[in-house]
Amino acid sequence: LNSLCTSNGNGDHSFITDWNLTWHTENPDFTQCFQNTVLVWIPCIYLWVCFPVYFLYLRCHDRGYIQMSNLNKAKTALGLILWIVCWADLFYSFWERSQNIFQAPFFLVRPTVLGITMLLATFLIQYERIKGVQSSGVMTIFWLISLLCAIVVFRSKIIHDAEVDAFRYATFCIYFVLLFVQLILCCFPERPPLFSETVNDPNPCPEFSASFLSRITFWWITGLMVQGYRRPLEAKDLWSLNKEDKSEEIVPEAEALIIKPSQKSSEASLFKVLYKTFGPYFLMSFLFKAAHDLLMFAGPEILKLLINFVNNKAAPNWQGYFYTGLLFVCACLQTLILHQYFHICFVTGMRLKTAIVGVIYRKALVITNSARKTSTVGEIVNLMSVDAQRFMDLATYINMIWSAPLQVILALYLLWQNLGPSVLAGVAVMILLVPINAVMAMKTKTYQVAQMKSKDNRIKLMNEILNGIKVLKLYAWELAFREKVLEIRQKELKVLKKSAYLAAMATFTWVCAPFLVALSTFAVYVTIDKKNVLDAQKAFVSLALFNILRFPLNMLPMVISSIVEASVSLKRLRVFLSHEELDPDSIIRGPITEGEFLFLLKISMCKFWQAELCTLYFSINFTVPEGSLVAVVGQVGCGKSSLLSALLGEMDKKEGYVVVKGSVAYVPQQAWVQNATLEDNVIFGREMNESRYKRVIEACALLPDIEILPTGDKTEIGEKGVNLSGGQKQRVSLARAVYCNADVYLFDDPLSAVDAHVGKHIFEKVIGPKGILKNKTRVLVTHAINYLPQMDTILVMSDGEISEMGSYQELLKQDGAFAEFLRTYANAEQSMENSGKLLIFMRIVSTTGLLSFGLEGKGSKNTLRAGKGLDCRATVYWDYMKAIGLFISFLSIFLFMCNHIASLASNYWLSLWTDDPVINGTQQYTNVRLGVYGALGISQGLLGIAVFGYSMVVSIGGIFASRHLHLNLLHNVLRSPMSFFERTPSGNLVNRFSKEIDTIDSTIPPIIKMFMGSTFNVIGACIIILLATPIAAVIIPPLGLVYLLVQRFYVATSRQLKRLESVSRSPVYSHFNETLLGVSVIRAFEEQKRFIKQNDVKVDENQKAYYPSIVANRWLAVRLEYVGNCIVLFAALFAVTARNKLSAGLVGLSVSYSLQITAYLNWLVRMSSELETNIVAVERVKEYAEMEKEAEWSIEQTAPASTWPKEGKVEFRGYGLRYREDLDLVLKNINVTINGGEKIGIVGRTGAGKSSLTLGLFRINEAAEGEIIIDGINIAKIGLHDLRFKITIIPQDPILFSGSLRMNLDPFDQHSDEDIWRSLELAHLKNFVSSLPDKLNHECAEGGENLSVGQRQLVCLARALLRKSKILVLDEATAAVDLETDKLIQSTIKSQFEECTVLTIAHRLNTIMDYTRVLVLDRGEVVECGSPDHLLQEKGIFYSMAKDSGLV
Repeated sequence: LNSLCTSNGNGDHSFITDWNLTWHTENPDFTQCFQNTVLVWIPCIYLWVCFPVYFLYLRCHDRGYIQMSNLNKAKTALGLILWIVCWADLFYSFWERSQNIFQAPFFLVRPTVLGITMLLATFLIQYERIKGVQSSGVMTIFWLISLLCAIVVFRSKIIHDAEVDAFRYATFCIYFVLLFVQLILCCFPERPPLFSETVNDPNPCPEFSASFLSRITFWWITGLMVQGYRRPLEAKDLWSLNKEDKSEEIVPEAEALIIKPSQKSSEASLFKVLYKTFGPYFLMSFLFKAAHDLLMFAGPEILKLLINFVNNKAAPNWQGYFYTGLLFVCACLQTLILHQYFHICFVTGMRLKTAIVGVIYRKALVITNSARKTSTVGEIVNLMSVDAQRFMDLATYINMIWSAPLQVILALYLLWQNLGPSVLAGVAVMILLVPINAVMAMKTKTYQVAQMKSKDNRIKLMNEILNGIKVLKLYAWELAFREKVLEIRQKELKVLKKSAYLAAMATFTWVCAPFLVALSTFAVYVTIDKKNVLDAQKAFVSLALFNILRFPLNMLPMVISSIVEASVSLKRLRVFLSHEELDPDSIIRGPITEGEFLFLLKISMCKFWQAELCTLYFSINFTVPEGSLVAVVGQVGCGKSSLLSALLGEMDKKEGYVVVKGSVAYVPQQAWVQNATLEDNVIFGREMNESRYKRVIEACALLPDIEILPTGDKTEIGEKGVNLSGGQKQRVSLARAVYCNADVYLFDDPLSAVDAHVGKHIFEKVIGPKGILKNKTRVLVTHAINYLPQMDTILVMSDGEISEMGSYQELLKQDGAFAEFLRTYANAEQSMENSGKLLIFMRIVSTTGLLSFGLEGKGSKNTLRAGKGLDCRATVYWDYMKAIGLFISFLSIFLFMCNHIASLASNYWLSLWTDDPVINGTQQYTNVRLGVYGALGISQGLLGIAVFGYSMVVSIGGIFASRHLHLNLLHNVLRSPMSFFERTPSGNLVNRFSKEIDTIDSTIPPIIKMFMGSTFNVIGACIIILLATPIAAVIIPPLGLVYLLVQRFYVATSRQLKRLESVSRSPVYSHFNETLLGVSVIRAFEEQKRFIKQNDVKVDENQKAYYPSIVANRWLAVRLEYVGNCIVLFAALFAVTARNKLSAGLVGLSVSYSLQITAYLNWLVRMSSELETNIVAVERVKEYAEMEKEAEWSIEQTAPASTWPKEGKVEFRGYGLRYREDLDLVLKNINVTINGGEKIGIVGRTGAGKSSLTLGLFRINEAAEGEIIIDGINIAKIGLHDLRFKITIIPQDPILFSGSLRMNLDPFDQHSDEDIWRSLELAHLKNFVSSLPDKLNHECAEGGENLSVGQRQLVCLARALLRKSKILVLDEATAAVDLETDKLIQSTIKSQFEECTVLTIAHRLNTIMDYTRVLVLDRGEVVECGSPDHLLQEKGIFYSMAKDSGLV
């Protein structure tokens, strides 16, 4: 290099460096040679190194073409002018040569290199424009470096203006100005590219159109922050997602990679898939992380130089300021790089979650029923929420795997340089601690698995409780189920407690480790050799390095446990994703050909999700000609529904083949209704056709219902159709099938849930020979005999075989089982041929008042909450402290204080020690100093016991709190009235029990620990800085103020983003739940694509709120770290200015503390915002504690005698009932006296208030007026359980809970086995149950799915027989049961409840013809009352109903 600087012989600028000129002087400068070579080449080398990589990157990422704009023209022009200026210099040099003035060679080299580089820069400016880059980081950095180098040269030119060459001076000034302008222009972004999505996007994300500076400081989100600070944010304020974060981009990639390999190898390595999908983007984070790690060590090194500077009184002042500046710049760079890194990690995490949710959803649509059996809805929802979350957490930690060891190695290397071999003592201590931590991590994993298991069970049980809450209330079983939940919860808490002890141990080792390391190292260092002096430089640089070491060593266990958790989740995911899928070829779906239209069916099948009851269809062969109407009849549980499942391809085919031609529509036995408007439910994704829609609605008898709904067919139907009655749901389900205009219709007993006359209407208008579907092929499973004569073919099934087959007449002639079957019933129900006119009547919506859907349950509460801000937070924290127990709370705070005071004291003592004067190369009081340092440390260790203490206290406190809060939540939810459950989507409730309780269990306690720790650390650091340089008192308060302002500003927005995120999370789960329930319907209609799209949209909506909240975190962190960096700057600056008064020890102490403060501030904010957002869980749990409650369950004073009711006399006196305060009465002035032992039938048109009467009797709804008196006791005065235990109901829809059959019959274990068997025998279930392998312990599936509907109904009958109470209410329990079973039930009731009062709500009049009296209700009033014969003679409403049913 020197040769470049020498011109012929005269060595004026001879050397490239000259230390006397540059360093040991009050006025530093570089040599001319250095300025003209090195300073010119730095920017050039940078650009040429970046160019190939950047060029390739741009080739691959084309964002579209940007039109030429003034900005772009200016940049290009300036680039060219720069080139001209540089080459002007070159030509000037050539001219000089021609004049025989020989300058040094660099005058030729410099302009050549610079000129070519400027051309390259200009080329890049244009190339970026063509590839659609709106703001370029590479170029901004290039101009910045160039300008910095030019400033140095410029300064020296001004100082030495004597020896200036006028022409070169002029060109240089122009060059300098142009660079400056280029840099400024580079800070403005270009306009968006043509044809990009952002143009037609109503609310695009400003990220891509932001300038480079704005992106690295996250300035572009400030607009949203301001908006959120001014007013609560709404969903419409959120930006749309970037294209590469959307579901439709991410999921197909991941899915293709997961699904394809899984066919070949059983273990599709999910990890590989995730790597392939997200690897390239994630690799960027490696570079950032590495850069950050290296910069981290700049701090201690600069600190070393600073301490030397303070010790060396001769050093010129500017060096101190130079070091300070360097420290600040390093810190700032570190901040920017770190947060770019975090941003990449979080975005990757977000994409991972999107991919996982999408893949799970797609998988759930194709798995077989047997596989559905193995993972319950609760587990799958957990996969989506908890396990996907685990992956997100992992994304942020995974780089620590290589980064932590790297940091450790670097730190050890620098320490070795500093202290020599005595470092090994410290390292030994660390290495000893690693296995301890590893053991703990392993233990934690086992506990975790156990806890997840309990949690799955608990959520599954809660799910069922919430689905069957009505039954629980009617049977007064809440307490039994509460005990079951608490039992599981108890197990869970036990595990939690164990992991809390572990966590406390871990915290103890973490907090004491750094100190023990420092102590052992210093002790060894000082004692090895008397000549070893512990001076400020050695002590504090070592401490700073130990502090750096502390982080990776703390992180490693976390990373390991995070990886462990993720691997557990991976396993669970893999198990779910490798479930077998439905074989799409098990049925052959052909197109329609002319001529005969067939189903061909020859199969022996096994109903799989009932492996123990293998129902075999022995070679069923039948063909159905086109357009015929086929009925399938048979006993309960003989496989009628399974036959339809087989036709839909939902069963496992063993052999044979099924051919279905044309499209299929399916109406399941239990209607599945979506949470959408009624119209959407009917149209079901087809296009709207007004006239057809009207026809369908009318044929399905939905018109009267639509008139009553608050907004007609635009009414939002609640989850699982809570605001429709059973009959309405069934009709909606039917209308959906009819509307879709398929070729083949499969009806699974749709007529059972509706009243007789409605059923007749539907049969005539829809299914029958004259209905809308008369030209279609229809298969109808039915129990209603009266329609059979109109069928083309009838299949009679028994035990999974077709025993007879033929038309009605043929089967009668054969005189087989079918004829027998008919004879029994023909007398009971005469054919309905002669039915009267059909009355269409008003229907008052029953079972719930008109639901005010809309905002309720969607988040109107939260909106109010978020506005209240701080005051409500304070009360929440107070609630939480009360839940922990106030003594424990304050104790933990006290222990924290002690711990931190001890640690500050020990470090202060160290600084005094290092300032001991050195005499003859040794320090004098070494042993005293070491002793006291050790003592303080041990006291910190004793307070290490304090650490153990506080950690223990917080964790155990947290467990107390979560036990207390869960108990309250459970108790309050079970005590809520029915109306609450009808109003609140079950997804919300399940969310409370899973997510919120999980947060309180395992997230809040560690966050509280870290929050307290960070707080005290920051306070401690400030105290030390103030001790060293009291002048810092001027600067710390304003910085503190800025800090608080930024923090408040952020929290306002962050909390709302969090709220929007959680509000938009619920629909994802509800939609998922809904899909799982209706999966067979979705498959039958082949609507999978649409549902997948819906799911994607919902996930994207959720991520739309999540993305800004990540960025807001980064925004905040960058701002706050700058505050921290300012503290570093000022601590160092004041130390430099006061260097004559300060000892090196204090400078070291204050700067080494200030170096940590940034990290602590960062943690502090992260923890406080985490705490804020997570403490919401406490609030949401408390929210339900303040809901309205039912009346007391039992009241001591008024509790009736145990024998009550003796005779079972029920009186209604002026009774009236309404569903909600603002609605009309559903029942008005009912005055009836029912004597003990009477059998009463209650009849009336749909919606006349029949069910409401029973609800009133059970006090599911309290009376609005009047009273009900049973055996002289007013039921409103006694406890609910006292009342409900004494009345028995057989409800309309039979609900079973998962658990043993025995538990379903007798959850309180009050009865002996004999009693139970007797009741089963009377309920005609004995044969069935004794044929089961486990008898009474037979496990019922979720919702009783492995029993047929009829069998479930009989189980409900058995429950009633067991309770044997004086008053029995039958809510038309026989609709879903075939006639034979129906007859059995009726006779059982007659014989067994002879002396009881029986109230029957009848849909089929023939069941009540022999009752003592009949009440006829109409529009909520009793219109007729008397014996059936008497009423028939009166020719009133009862007579017309009987006529409709063909009984007269």
